Parts: sequence; structure tokens; C-alpha cells
Amino acid sequence: MKAVKVFSFSLPAIALSTSVGKDPGILVVGLAQTSDGGILVGLPDDRAKASAKALGVDLATLAAQLGGSAKNGKAVLVPLPAGQKLVVVGLGPIDVTAEQVRRAVGAAVRLIDALPAQAAQQVTVSLETAEPGIIKGAAEGALLATYRYGPTKAEQPGIASITLVSPNKKPEAKQALDLAAATAAAVVQARDWVNTPANYLYPETFAEAARTLARTHKLGIEVWDDKALERDGFGGLLAVGGGSSRKPRLVKLSYAPRGARFHLALVGKGITFDSGGLDLKAAEGMYTMKCDMAGAASVLATVAAIAQLGLRIRVTAWAAMAENMPSGHAGRPSDVLTMFGGTTVENGNTDAEGRLVLADALAKCATETPDLVIDVATLTGACMVALGLNVAGLMARDDETADMVLDAAEAAGESFWQLPIPEDATPKLDSEVADFKSTGDRYGGALTAAAFLSKFVPEEIPWAHLDIAGPAFNSASAHDYTPTGGTGMSVRTLIALAHSRAN
Repeated sequence: MKAVKVFSFSLPAIALSTSVGKDPGILVVGLAQTSDGGILVGLPDDRAKASAKALGVDLATLAAQLGGSAKNGKAVLVPLPAGQKLVVVGLGPIDVTAEQVRRAVGAAVRLIDALPAQAAQQVTVSLETAEPGIIKGAAEGALLATYRYGPTKAEQPGIASITLVSPNKKPEAKQALDLAAATAAAVVQARDWVNTPANYLYPETFAEAARTLARTHKLGIEVWDDKALERDGFGGLLAVGGGSSRKPRLVKLSYAPRGARFHLALVGKGITFDSGGLDLKAAEGMYTMKCDMAGAASVLATVAAIAQLGLRIRVTAWAAMAENMPSGHAGRPSDVLTMFGGTTVENGNTDAEGRLVLADALAKCATETPDLVIDVATLTGACMVALGLNVAGLMARDDETADMVLDAAEAAGESFWQLPIPEDATPKLDSEVADFKSTGDRYGGALTAAAFLSKFVPEEIPWAHLDIAGPAFNSASAHDYTPTGGTGMSVRTLIALAHSRAN
């Protein structure tokens, strides 16, 4: 069995300080938009005066001359006397949100990370961050922007340490920083898994990676191999994984602290490579399909972060892992599958495989009667057509559950949009040979998929479905704190949701 990781990224150290030190390394300050123009935020008066005197111009003006502006995320490097370096980044309107700060700091740190240097850089971020939410946003933006996957050029040694300047001396400031660090670590873990090539990360090695995570964070773990899946009747996972020589797995990762009163279940799609099966994808649509396990990566990484933070909430992650390949053993369109629990499903299309593995995991998850079930999946191209590449879809049976997730997403700074599960979606799943079919017609595919999944979660259990097909993988250029490749989308929202429900 090959090693699961080709490259593994480690985050730089991050700490709080109440002031800018004598040797801040590269200093990051903000340029905020006001009715009068732009004002610098976070630059100590003595440094501003000394620099203006030496340069013959104030730094806000100099930053503008070098191409900077108050536009959110517009970062520019300003050389100072004696070899000092300053990065001025646009914050947008002066009444900033946590996400504005997250993006701005991310853009600044990304600029620094790409600079030629002899050694790893020290960075100080000074933006007058005082509120815990803003501290968390700044820290996450800084940490996540340092992420790299793959070999690093020798002249770009990266970031060694980050200091976040805040006047807040209360314990809440340190708590916000710790929450940001744990969240960023989980996002980075999910990114690493998503970016790992499919010949290194496949169901067996992915399950072993989950075992390593469990040992590190002292989590409970149970793994079903192909024989156990057959024994227990997981027909969806077996059908999807049947075409590959790399057999499917189901992983259960558990965190159950003493005194927890709420049980959150997270279910993730873990298709380690999706060729489409016998309904083969076009070549251009297959290249990035190593990312089709992003949902499983997110839920596993989330449980580790929740355990690291010591949140008093019971969390169980279910990761349904399979490789969808064409062969003489592959499942066929029109096959009738018996899912976990006995429900029969007519397979409408082998490239609609994600809902089949999720259905098995959801049905098994429901036997524990959790208080809330959230499934996460790069599920449908239809959701990408509807919402684009930067917004994920949210579907739920009731608005109370949807609002709970949307509130967590807003707090985390991730973009979700609620879509309906209309009444006319269910009749599309009618089948003459099984309890129902896995697919409907070409219209509203994301909604039909959600209607299918809802069949496997009892009505009395609150449930929401997150379709992250668009924002889970960035094929474009890196920007702010978002890299090219795996993004870790949904991890921040899931952690924020767990934080809100912990007692």
C-alpha cells in the first residue's frame, strides 16, 4: 500500500501581541475606505511619521502611487527605508466584516508568501482587530493563505511565523485565535486529501489516513471493508465500487465527550476518483475528479478539529469511500440495488454514483438517531449551473434546519444558498422495478438528488444536504486565502455549526 500523502502542509506558528514589535518582519496594515477617501489602519503613529519624513510622502499616498487602493483584497508591497517592508492591503468599507478581513489578510499574506527570500518570512498583521470574530477572521485568512500543495521553489521559502496585533487582552481573544488555528488546520487537512492524486488516495489508503487522524486526536473509529459491506448489505457502496480493483470502504469516526447533550452526524461523499463508471465522463470532465471525495475529507477533518477544541458535543462522521471505474465488474445503469436497510433502488446513471454511497451511509447513520444529520458532497453539475463555482447549495426538509446551517455559514464566511426540494421532485424518482429510481429527468438535477437522499433519513430526524460541487475545487488562479485546487469548502461552516450547538 502506497503512502497516502505525496505532500503534507504544516501551518506556520501564529500568536497574538498587543503592539507592533521592534522587528515585525514584514508588516501588514490596512487601507480602509471612508467618505473622505482612504485611511491607513494599524500603522503605529511613530512608524507612520518616521516613514513619511524619510520618504517625503505619507504612506497612504505612496501605496496608492504603487497601485494600492482601499478595494478589499488589493495588496501592494511598499519598500521602506533601511530595508524594511510594508504591505498595505485594502479592507473595503471601514466598518469591516470578518470575511472582509479574512480576504484582505489572505491577499496580503499570499503576496508575501510569493516574494523571493533567503529564509522563511516573519509576518506581523496589524489591523486594529479587537472583536473576537474579527480576530478569528484575520487569523484564518493569514493561515489559510500560506497553504501550498506540491514542491516549493527554493527562492520562495514561505512563512515562518505570524503575529496578529490586537488591543484585546481578554481571554476571548486567545480563544478566537485557538478556534481559528484549529479551523485552519482542519481546512488544510481537507485540502491535502483533496489534492492528493487518486493513485495515492483511494478507499483503502483514505481509510488508513482516517485511522491516523483517529490516533492523533484520540477518536473512535470503525472501518467496513468490502467483505463487511457485503455482510451488512451496503448495496450502494458495493455497486459503485464494484468496477474498481480498489475496493470500497465505509469509515465511522466518533467523538463523544462526557456530558455532551447534542449528537451531530456528518456524512461525506468519498469518491476518490470518478470516471463516471460505464456512463463514462468526457475526458475534459474527468481530470479534476480526484476531488470527488471532498465531502468525506471535510467531515473527517471537522471531527478532528472539534476534538482538538474540546467542544462538548457528540459528533459522528461517516465517510463513504469508493472509486467509480468502468470494468466487467462495474454496476450498470438499470441495475436494481438493495441499499443498507433493504430499500431497493433502480440505478438510473452510473455517473450519479455519489447519491448511492451517501444513501447507504445516511441509512446507517440514521440507526443511531442523531439530533441532526448533515451530508456534504460534490454531488451535481446541476448545482454548479444554478449557483456558479463559488456558492454551494443547501437543501433541507424544513426552514429551521436550513436557517441553522445558514447562520453557521454566515459566521464562518462561507457562501451557501438555499434551494428547495419541491414536491414535483419525488415523482421523478418513480420506478417500475424498485422502490424508486436514483435519477430523474434533466431538469432541477440538484433538487432531485436531494429528494432522493431524503428517502434515507427518517422524517423525524432533522437533515440538511450540502452540495459543494462548485466551490470545493478551484481550477482557476489562487486568490485571497483560496488556493488553486482543493479549498476545504464546508469545514468552517461545520465547525461553526458544532460550536453553536455545543453545551
